[in-house]
Amino acid sequence: MIEEHTQSEDSPKRAEKPSIDEVISALNEHEGATVPTSLYYGLSDLDTAGMRLLEPHWNKLDPAYKRKILAELTDASEINLDFDYQTLGTINLDDSDATVRATAIDLLWADESLSLLPRLVDMAESDDSTEVRAAAASALGRFILLGEYGEIPEKEVVHAQEVAIGLLNDTSEHIDIRRRALEALSNSSLDFVSEAIQDAYDSDEHLMQVSSIFAMGRSYEDHWNEIVLREIRNDDPEIRYEAARAAGELEIEEAIPLLGQLAVIDEREIRQVAIWSLGEIGGSQAMRLLTAMAEDAEEAKDEDLLEAIEDAMGYAGLSGADLNFDGEDDF
Repeated sequence: MIEEHTQSEDSPKRAEKPSIDEVISALNEHEGATVPTSLYYGLSDLDTAGMRLLEPHWNKLDPAYKRKILAELTDASEINLDFDYQTLGTINLDDSDATVRATAIDLLWADESLSLLPRLVDMAESDDSTEVRAAAASALGRFILLGEYGEIPEKEVVHAQEVAIGLLNDTSEHIDIRRRALEALSNSSLDFVSEAIQDAYDSDEHLMQVSSIFAMGRSYEDHWNEIVLREIRNDDPEIRYEAARAAGELEIEEAIPLLGQLAVIDEREIRQVAIWSLGEIGGSQAMRLLTAMAEDAEEAKDEDLLEAIEDAMGYAGLSGADLNFDGEDDF
């Protein structure tokens, strides 16, 4: 699910990049506590010399604190695209702690370098941790998508696809690995993918069903619209969440009233993804709903929700070709 980002006193704000000595000092002083702002900036754009100085100190940290730092840096880099943790993420792919390795894969979410792909393939196939293998299988998806756009060599794409297909089809594999492989393959236009999504949806495995709905949205094929609309009403929150997100990815206009209900009355994460989807679908109806929600969030002094709504309104305005300046339908 989409993480809820909140800003505390130690959340990343504009700051000068600290020296490597200051970063090392901050690591040692704050271990086990909150992640200080200086680390968000100091661990970004590390060069080889800086990493060489940092590494012995980093390796001495308790694994739980390393996990905490990497997870928070991942969230920060999704908000502030100026942050670049490629060096730190790559180093931690070799950590002895499985969760650190898996979190390092997540930290490298924006890394599209071909040098990373063989590492991900190896980790997806051979790591001794299910958690790591699942994270690596999921990460293959962005390289498969790059292949769809013709941005990486075909042989690299084919290899990534073959690995994901092998993991998906091997029923002896852990369900977490198989479901992430399906999600990765949903970025592919291969003929069998639609059938694989349907098979997962029809299966008795709840987690495969959840991933199948994620994959429906990622496939951008509108023949899934009926299922997605039905599952937005599902009593299961995981299914409901993924259906709400898929409705936005598929830009299902018929989902707008349902998303509006979720955005007001459901649990926090589902509310946020419903708001995001309203922005993706756009149009005057979505804009009216978002405007009303913004007024309610402002009255409630819910700054995080208001920010999410305002972001969605920006997207809705860009995609809403049927909007007049007065917000009325243009017929």
